[in-house]
Amino acid sequence: MTPLHAMDLAGKPVLVVGGGPISAARVAALLTTGATVRVHAPTLCEDLRDLYASDAIAWNTAAVTAADLADVWLVSADEQHPAETERLRALATATKAWFEGGDARTYDAATIDDAVIEANVTLRELRPESSTGKVVLVGGGPGADDLITVRGRRELARADVVVTDRLAPVGLLRSLGSTAEVVDVGKTPYRHPVPQHEINQILIDRARRGQYVVRLKGGDPFVLGRGGEEWIACREAGVEVEVVPGVSSAFAAPLAGLVPVTHRGVAAGVLMISGHDEVSPDVLVQWPHTIVVLMGMGRLPELAASLVRAGKDPATPVAVVHKAYSPQQRSVRGTLDTITEQVLTQQISNPAVIVIGDVVGQLAYPTDPTDPDGADPGNPHAANGFS
Repeated sequence: MTPLHAMDLAGKPVLVVGGGPISAARVAALLTTGATVRVHAPTLCEDLRDLYASDAIAWNTAAVTAADLADVWLVSADEQHPAETERLRALATATKAWFEGGDARTYDAATIDDAVIEANVTLRELRPESSTGKVVLVGGGPGADDLITVRGRRELARADVVVTDRLAPVGLLRSLGSTAEVVDVGKTPYRHPVPQHEINQILIDRARRGQYVVRLKGGDPFVLGRGGEEWIACREAGVEVEVVPGVSSAFAAPLAGLVPVTHRGVAAGVLMISGHDEVSPDVLVQWPHTIVVLMGMGRLPELAASLVRAGKDPATPVAVVHKAYSPQQRSVRGTLDTITEQVLTQQISNPAVIVIGDVVGQLAYPTDPTDPDGADPGNPHAANGFS
């Protein structure tokens, strides 16, 4: 792998092949160098779609040809199976472009076949023929690569195959020097390209082949992460399975926005709910402490209005923290009466965590002095020793 700090990429055209999470991490690093990035991939993961929507990158859905490399200085292809990697390497060599690829391979779970699996031997070659596979459910933490646990990092380094969600710190594989295959089964709101029963079967099938399988999730596997379902499926199939906890975004994302979910004299408890599921507003109104909502941005207007109708004070403070612990982190504060408008004005979207309660106003909030709505344009921890 060519270290980016050793290259002068400012203004130079770079081609990234692949639309998954590893490509997204590479694109983010390339953009910091000032490179002009074009992505070739049939589809884009959420982070890459956001970059495309903001005109930070160009996107082409066609397969890469020699003509596409005519003006390219660097080709990055970490998410291709070996045959395609070698094809792209040959094209780059012919056009005298730098090439990097093959360090971590990502495949779309819906298109994997046995030929691809057999081509990707990696660490499995080092295991005895009688080796028994295993599944480890690893919580990757709230976003940043360095917020995974020490045990989670160790298990990730041991993996033959990593089955990852969209918010998991899969970019960590690069710093670990991993050659693990990466299977992206990430879900986005109202779009689940790989159903849960298929994910369960992927884990079971790979373990039965003798592979060390890490199921990498954002946050904690057992906090709205369907880890319990995967654990049950593995046990019922006779597959060894272990769980490594992670730091849940239910508590870490509010902290990233300088919101303590409990505070002496203000809130002595936390009620954490899924925004995808109906919870009676009457039940929520009776809860006197902090409410944390995960996966709730699509229903934020409905949630805020229903709480007010059920008797919650419209002036109840609310905070929304978007992409906690990432360079794209943004936060906004308001009240039940104002938060929907502020979120729309500031264009805050998924993924985000919503915090409702008086804890929102307890810590000083470093706002942009030019912004009368009090929106945080970045990560406040960068100025407070937390980043």
